[in-house]
Amino acid sequence: MSTPDTAAPDPLGQALLAYEQGQLSAILAVHSSVTDEEELPAAYFFRSLWEMPDMERTALDECRGRVLDLGAGAGCHALELQQRGFSVKAMDISPGAVQVMQQRGVREVACHDLFDPALAQGERFDTLLMLMNGIGLTGTLGGLERFLHHAKGLLNPGGQILATSSDISYLYEDEDGALVFNLNGPYYGEVTYTMQYAQLQGPEFPWIFADPSLLQDAAMTAGYEVEFLEEDDQQQYLVRLTLI
Repeated sequence: MSTPDTAAPDPLGQALLAYEQGQLSAILAVHSSVTDEEELPAAYFFRSLWEMPDMERTALDECRGRVLDLGAGAGCHALELQQRGFSVKAMDISPGAVQVMQQRGVREVACHDLFDPALAQGERFDTLLMLMNGIGLTGTLGGLERFLHHAKGLLNPGGQILATSSDISYLYEDEDGALVFNLNGPYYGEVTYTMQYAQLQGPEFPWIFADPSLLQDAAMTAGYEVEFLEEDDQQQYLVRLTLI
């Protein structure tokens, strides 16, 4: 899909709009193929700089030049970068999220799929920002490889991708700490999700959690220099991919 289906259910966007309109207890139900149902408060998308994890603050400090914020949600990162004087464009596939960002004062907002060819026509960026496990936006292992090539058309010479992801192999550990998954099956970090807000159920979508070695191999093969900037004790990491 190259452009968002604005007729599709948009539970994320509706939850963000509800929060923006004063329903501060708005909560998304998140269903995945690997864990039990989880609750995601809409408030999380509206966090201030000092409510953000250290890893996200580090990523904002490492931004340079013209920034494209991919999967921007309610625009918390874009708004912080604007305050710092950056020229930033915020993009999300959710029409509701785009509306919220416009209402909150994000100056440049676009509603696009990650692979929309319109993104690569004429405009170039110095930093692509992909936070909140942003690598997951690429969907699958094949999607990650595709995106790394696609991003070359979005970046200026020497441009960078700042992205977060995590290794979820711990979900497959047995009682003795050994990993138990099918080595001949799909990559264990490929997950499917659905979101629900109130009675509004969204479509199923793929999401990838890329372990560091897999991400490094894919990025180097695609022609990027790889630098891991930060990791935490929950196996999440921040990586910088620099176009060689």
